[in-house]
Amino acid sequence: MKYYVAPPKALGFWHPATLLATFGGAGLLRPAPGTIGAAAAAIIGWGLACLLSPLVLLPFAVLAFVAGIWAANEMERASGDKDPSSVVIDEVAGQWLVLAFVPLTAKGYLVAFALFRFFDILKPWPVSYADQKIAGGLGVMADDIIAGLYALLCTLVLAQVISLS
Repeated sequence: MKYYVAPPKALGFWHPATLLATFGGAGLLRPAPGTIGAAAAAIIGWGLACLLSPLVLLPFAVLAFVAGIWAANEMERASGDKDPSSVVIDEVAGQWLVLAFVPLTAKGYLVAFALFRFFDILKPWPVSYADQKIAGGLGVMADDIIAGLYALLCTLVLAQVISLS
């Protein structure tokens, strides 16, 4: 089994679009690069939230979203693939969106992570619409933001029903 894929030759590993799109190379790891990228985002998010504030993840999610549109466009162009699996900055933006508002606890983060991956993989409408109908980097990024909103809503509802502290 292959545990790593190379970035597009046209860009190489050290190109800013590759580094951003793959979240420092996390998206180049196999299997399940989306899950690896979301897990890396959760770990780094935990550190940022502990050091600064959970809400600091919101502007970071917005920044990842905006920069990710450019990076995903560059990766699509260089690879010739629509939504290359090595692009995980979309998972990072979606995961940080959820984590900005959930309890800063292991249980809160695990629930938010699991729900985000659930909605990102299942792609209920309108996640599926964004995934299929919006082209380019915006489409790559948009479906994960919508999945993040679903996960956030469900996590906040669950927090009212069960303790996430």
